[in-house]
Amino acid sequence: MIHGKPQLECSMVAGRSRAGSTHNIVFHKEKAVSDPIKNRYDFALVFDVQDGNPNGDPDAGNLPRVDAETGQGIVTDVCLKRKVRNYVQLIKECEPRFDIYIKEKAVLGRAHFAAFKKLGIDPGQESTCRVPAGLKESFAELTLPDGLQFTLGEEDSEGVLVVAADADKKVISDWLKEDKPGKEIANLIKTAMKNAKPRKPTAEETKRGRTQMCEDFYDIRTFGAVLALKSAPNCGQVRGPVQMTFGRSVDPIVTLEHSITRMAVATEAEAEKQGGDNRTMGRKNTVPYGIYVAHGFISPHLAAQTGFSQDDLDLFWEALKNMFEHDRSAARGLMASRKLFVFKHTSALGNAPAHVLFDLIKAKKNDDNKPPRAFSDYTITAPKPPELPKGVELIEMI
Repeated sequence: MIHGKPQLECSMVAGRSRAGSTHNIVFHKEKAVSDPIKNRYDFALVFDVQDGNPNGDPDAGNLPRVDAETGQGIVTDVCLKRKVRNYVQLIKECEPRFDIYIKEKAVLGRAHFAAFKKLGIDPGQESTCRVPAGLKESFAELTLPDGLQFTLGEEDSEGVLVVAADADKKVISDWLKEDKPGKEIANLIKTAMKNAKPRKPTAEETKRGRTQMCEDFYDIRTFGAVLALKSAPNCGQVRGPVQMTFGRSVDPIVTLEHSITRMAVATEAEAEKQGGDNRTMGRKNTVPYGIYVAHGFISPHLAAQTGFSQDDLDLFWEALKNMFEHDRSAARGLMASRKLFVFKHTSALGNAPAHVLFDLIKAKKNDDNKPPRAFSDYTITAPKPPELPKGVELIEMI
């Protein structure tokens, strides 16, 4: 004891990953992988919504997104890519090469450490601290956050606190503020945290980490990702071969707001206030009907860098065709992929500008005097082979 306080003895140990955590990533021996694609592709996805909200804006009370000047509806590229990710995750169940990096409730740094562990790269230095016998019981009763691990010693002996090299120090600091475990315990944890340091990887290690992340995660080698995190090994940045635009409605849309009633209340206080009527009023925003067009581009040069293969491309087309079938909710209404036009170039650089190809696809309302309420109210036309530029093939997948 020093000045009436427990003496803290801390040390650093290199090369171990997060204490007490599991990464939920299982690596298996991989199947044969097809070669990266060799052709450039441009595509147009036509989808529609009926009595639903295709993409609410959280900054506008979750109203459907609208171009303020033209009145056209908008669905962001992020929204569409989220549906592709969800479809792949559903179909492939995160099997090797088809895990998803950006998924619900994911802690991104764990994937970085898992990749470095798989490659045998030292992630940094963890910190160990002796816990005085007098604090053992207090520590044992705590539910420690991820990155901290406490091990009981023998009777009347000290315990051991381990702070992992990859511990998220902000999460631990927030936990200390919320749970208030006591001054002595808090000081001990803070002291141990100072000595836990992730190691900055070399340029070669960063490159290897980036390659491994592309190999493990479908969405990284497809859409790319920023893999430079402060709290995890730096895996650089990946520019994905598949890029998508916002979806934009062919015509201006109308946004409707509906009053809805729930025949229940959440608390006894609400029930007493309403005298047993027990009703809760709410609002729901929908688009009566809108047909949207989103465009996309696939680069074989970037595919070679990420390992995006023909198998990956086939899965991407499958996702675009079926993603709305597995994204049903009351808020979405009736959404469906109606047309998928794919322009395949014979060369890697491409044989015609993308905008020229997209202009060949026409979506026209059949009756200008009637508000559209179904896909049959529109006519979608695509160019015939003689109208296509030389070296470009049109594949109508839907």
